[in-house]
Order: sequence, then structure tokens, then C-alpha cells
Amino acid sequence: MPAVEGHGVLLNAPGEPATLEEIVLDPPGPGEVLVRLVASGVCHTDLTIKNLQGNGMPFPIMLGHEGAGYVEQVGEGVTHLAPGDPVVLAYRAPCDQCPACRRGDPRHCYMALRPGPRIRRKRDGATCSQVLRCGTFATHTVVHSKAAIKMPAEMPLDKACLIACGVITGVGATMNTTHVWPGARVAVIGCGGVGLSVIQGAKLAHARQIIAIDINPVKLQWARDFGATHTVNAREVDPVAEVRRLTDDGWDGGVEFAYEATGVPACIEQAVRMLAYNGTACTIGFPAENDAVTLNLGNMATGVYWNKAGLAVCHAGDTLPSHDFPLLAQLYLEGKLNLDRMVTRVIGLNDVEDAFHEMETGNVIRSVIHMN
Repeated sequence: MPAVEGHGVLLNAPGEPATLEEIVLDPPGPGEVLVRLVASGVCHTDLTIKNLQGNGMPFPIMLGHEGAGYVEQVGEGVTHLAPGDPVVLAYRAPCDQCPACRRGDPRHCYMALRPGPRIRRKRDGATCSQVLRCGTFATHTVVHSKAAIKMPAEMPLDKACLIACGVITGVGATMNTTHVWPGARVAVIGCGGVGLSVIQGAKLAHARQIIAIDINPVKLQWARDFGATHTVNAREVDPVAEVRRLTDDGWDGGVEFAYEATGVPACIEQAVRMLAYNGTACTIGFPAENDAVTLNLGNMATGVYWNKAGLAVCHAGDTLPSHDFPLLAQLYLEGKLNLDRMVTRVIGLNDVEDAFHEMETGNVIRSVIHMN
């Protein structure tokens, strides 16, 4: 198979802006596929990697990990995909070798499958790292074939790309990391793309109260649009006291599930204190290396010990992509999962830096790159 030329958005050096460059992609190796990308969501993780000056990845780095497109070439041994298949790319395809996979728990795989070094910067031949083993801010990419999840033919790929990270992280937090039951009370701290997906997951699980907490009135309105039954502006009231007031049932109040979707340590502490007896707080946001929290043990109403509070950690919705991605696509096609309103901007590959700026300063759920 011949090499393929295309374009990709690269971080070339620490502190530099992301730039559109010509790239060359070698044919996929055994167990790999080359994908012609149609769309990619712009996730906060890509901005974080830029701000952390690569976060330890070798430069140049091809950004992006919320991608969807069509298989263009398949490597040796790939039989479950063929050229022309529509796919969404997963960054946590189970490895089948780690202790979790060997004990039959692929949702908690230690090491995701990755492709070989197939992508090069055309002007000098430098090998490109791929963000989260994907690299989807590009016309083409190469991934492990088990990370390319086939989509129904009728699924629009510019919406399907959102499933790859933000949506599965939020919905999966309610479906896999924890298990929201019908009639449960839920609090969601942070109403960006992931938080709104948590709200959608709680709604799908038939929670009876879904309380959204943020400091931005626009995001609180989004939360109502996506299914929140109550909203709390944390600039105006103590969010813990307000959540416990809204859930007062004569037993000290609180929610069975509280989700932190901000990456702010203080919000984790708040989530724990919002819990009803034997409730579970779930932290989703990406923390910095030295972030820490302080949890009270002894308070009779909100302390970890007497309230029998649990703390769970959500990594990418603890997803099993081969099962979960088609499920979410079907929920979208049935009108039960709203992906259309998640897209607030449509941009091109040249607009990534502007999308990062908008993410930091504006009101945006997701910018989606269209590759055409």
C-alpha cells in the first residue's frame, strides 16, 4: 500500500501555537487501520496538553482525539473492518494483556492499544506523537484496528465524533463508573461538555432529581436544556447547603450520586459533602500533578465516615468502546441522546488556536472540526 499525504495540526515545540502542517502517513501495520477523518471534536484535554507543553510527549505532537471518519486502508490481519467503513476512534481500546484484561475486566485496562509510529511531518520527516494514541486534528490518521469502532451507516459522523471522549466520559460516569438507578438523586458540578453528558446519562437512567451546579448562567441554562431538574449558581449561594436543601427528605438530605466535572479540587470536596448516606461522589476532571483535597471524616451529616461516603474516579467513562460506542449511537438515532445541541461551533483545521481561545474565554460546549 502506498503512503498517504495529508494535513494535520501539530504542536512543534513547547510554548508555540498549534499550526497546520503537511504530513505523510505510512501504510498501516499489522492490526492497524488508516482512517480518512471527517470530523473531530475539540476537547479540553488537547488544550491541556498544549498548556502543559506536551505533558511529556515527544514533539512534534499531532493533536486531537475525538475523531470520526472512514477506513481507507487496513493492515495485515484486520478482518472486522474494511475500506469504506464509518468509524469513531477510541483512545482506550483494551490491550487484552494487562492484569485487568486477564481477569476479564477490560473496562479497567491498564494499557490501551496503540499504533506504531506511522505519521511524519513532511518537511523534515520527524515522527509525530499522537494525542491519546489518536491524533484526529488531521485529514488522516493511523490507529490500532480495535480502536476504530464501526458506526451505523445512518449515523452522522460530525455528531458521532463527540462520542469518542466527552460524551462517553459523562454518560459512562453514570452508566459504568457508578450505576445511577431509577429514582436516584444526582448532583453535577460543572456544566461544560462532560457535565452536560453526565446530565444526559442521569436522565437516561431515570434519576428523579438532577441538580446542576455552575457559576455561569449560560451553562446553567444549557443544563436545563439537557435535562437538569434544578440549577444552582455557586456564585450566589453555598452549593452544598443548597443541594442539601433541595433534597431535604427528613433524613439530612443529599444526593445518592455527585459528579465533579471541573478538575477543581475544592469541587471534589463539595461533591462529597453533598452526598446522602452511603452515596458516591465521582471525580471526572483532569487534575494537576500536585492537586490535593481535604475530606472531613467525623461530621455526622457530611463526614466521610459517619455518612459512609464513597469516592469513585472516572477515566473516559470506564468505557468498553466496542460495546458502548454503538449503544450511544443507537440512543442518538432513537432521539434519546442529544448530540446536535452539543455542537456550538463548526470550524476548519486552520481554526484550532481560535477554538482553544474560545474554550478558555467564551461559552462553547464543543467546537467540531469539519475536514472538507
